[in-house]
Amino acid sequence: MPEWLEVVLRTLFSVVVLFGMTKLLGKRQISQLSLFEYITGITIGSLTAYISLEIDTKWYLGLISLMVWVAISLAIEFLQLKSKKARNLIDGSATVLIKDGKVLEDNLKKERLTNEDLMEELRSKDVFRVADVEFALIEPNGQVNVLLKRENQPMTPSHYGIKVAPEQEPQAVILDGEIMDEPLATIGLNRDWLNVELEKLGVAVENVYLGQVDSYKQLFVDLFDDQIIVPTPQKKATLYTTLKKCEADLELFGLTTKNKQAKQMYEQCANQLQNVVTDLKPILHR
Repeated sequence: MPEWLEVVLRTLFSVVVLFGMTKLLGKRQISQLSLFEYITGITIGSLTAYISLEIDTKWYLGLISLMVWVAISLAIEFLQLKSKKARNLIDGSATVLIKDGKVLEDNLKKERLTNEDLMEELRSKDVFRVADVEFALIEPNGQVNVLLKRENQPMTPSHYGIKVAPEQEPQAVILDGEIMDEPLATIGLNRDWLNVELEKLGVAVENVYLGQVDSYKQLFVDLFDDQIIVPTPQKKATLYTTLKKCEADLELFGLTTKNKQAKQMYEQCANQLQNVVTDLKPILHR
């Protein structure tokens, strides 16, 4: 067999084996590399290159070494799942870098970080003042997580006592000008509904690069032609405005009528409508 063909076949075989063993080791190998996993990745890559190119040696020896290394990695991962001491020994533990707005210099030196490194990590979290930080630590994988002081945290509806309706995953119903029937059926809609919504926007389906429907049955489209501006759906805003207008009309009728019974009825209806508007505001203002 020609050497070039042998290298091609070995490389293809190595790719298949490497893909299978990487899947066996799990996604954590890709997303959150610890020190040992980093070493594992380098070693497995080196062994795969050895299997592909070392045509003067027995290729199956590299495969055996690769299988042994993967088996050791799986054993260590299993040990980490069962023992916290093993996790701390192999992966290490998180280190506090900032507490109560104060930088812990000794911990910073322990992790071999400079002040510039720390400030860079803070800026990546949209934090520019150390004094705003309640708590910051570096995880075993090197990622820095930051908790701001309560007065510096962004305001959310919960701070105002507002209950926000749960958000469901938007469904992509149009991709590259093609209607996707399965996502439509998932949210209980069909092509007829979609065509009506597209007519309202004045858009043809073949001109839509991406179309999404949110949990409130509103269609948002992105066209192939970025120069065309598609109007934003205004159903919720229109409904909110109509409810507020009805509330104002009822209050006006209550103020202008001289009939006590009618006045009481208008005021009661206005209060009930106000409660409805208050309950719907988190949904209509999303």
